[in-house]
Amino acid sequence: MPDGSLVRGRITFTDRITALESASDGGDQDYILPGFVDLQVNGSHGIDVMNASADALATLSRHLAREGATAWMPTAVTAPIEKIAQVHESIAGAIENSRLDNAADAAALLGMHLEGPFISPLRLGAHPALNLEPRAEAFERVLAMRALRLITLAPELPDGFDAIRRLTARAVVVSIGHTNATLEQANAAIAAGARMFTHLFNAMRPLNHRDPGVVAAALTPSTALAAIIPDSVHVHPAMLRLASRARGKDGMILVTDKVALANASASEKNVGRARATIRDGAARLDDGTLAGSIISMLDGVRIMVEKAGVSIGDAAVMAATNPANLVGAGDRGRIQAGARADLIVLSRALELKSVFIAGREIN
Repeated sequence: MPDGSLVRGRITFTDRITALESASDGGDQDYILPGFVDLQVNGSHGIDVMNASADALATLSRHLAREGATAWMPTAVTAPIEKIAQVHESIAGAIENSRLDNAADAAALLGMHLEGPFISPLRLGAHPALNLEPRAEAFERVLAMRALRLITLAPELPDGFDAIRRLTARAVVVSIGHTNATLEQANAAIAAGARMFTHLFNAMRPLNHRDPGVVAAALTPSTALAAIIPDSVHVHPAMLRLASRARGKDGMILVTDKVALANASASEKNVGRARATIRDGAARLDDGTLAGSIISMLDGVRIMVEKAGVSIGDAAVMAATNPANLVGAGDRGRIQAGARADLIVLSRALELKSVFIAGREIN
């Protein structure tokens, strides 16, 4: 294949990949990619993470698997701490149930992504104005949440850098987002341990040639990966191309940031505390504010390939390998001997043909 990120060959696997055999024969072969790992899912198929029971999250895991995402993070948004605690318990319960059930047809729950409430009042986006500073009792309660694996916060808030250090020490990945940080503050956050930028360009201080801001930090190679929503709505294809060229395949993560409206049967559902509808290719509040995407990870990969000029192999690294590595799930998201056999098969037209979870094909 002309794509340097791909090799032509054969895979042998049980629940894990046991062997890779290269081949040089031609033909119009399918693509075999690692299952996608989506670190930002607010909901889908009518299920809202903020209101979902453990059983509903299990149902959502099955839906996502059939779209090619074999692991994911339920994402809670800004809300009163009591509500966040309730959402956390549902997610923790779903994770425990999945370990007991060992379901072979569902995407794995990797933990909770908490997007807020420690975000800038100047960059709320679609979040309600219930933002808090990352200190005192609210922060201590969040720090103690056992299923928390990823958190989005604004580092410029009071005690923000100390919060990053404490979260990192507890093995929680910190992502810079919903932020009005300057370039210097963003770089200081990376030095304190932040390892991701949440939905690059959206809900953050914009790029300016005299005030580069947080976006410039995200576009500069560092230990923090730039996550981006590749739906051509949240970010124009030209900017998807710019970001991917600036950071390369190893510096980018694709996320859907999808909401309950995606693949929902009803035309309207609650997103956070406000009403949202699908308009112009995304979920929007009544005033037009973007409230999340309606794409699958495969949709995003197609857009990166077809509109941003990224190779299919590089897009797979962004959609699977990098997010898995970031959250310590390094046996996922890769095709190599010993890795989990979480695999998807795509046609040359990037149509989904099969999904394998731990080596078993799902219906």
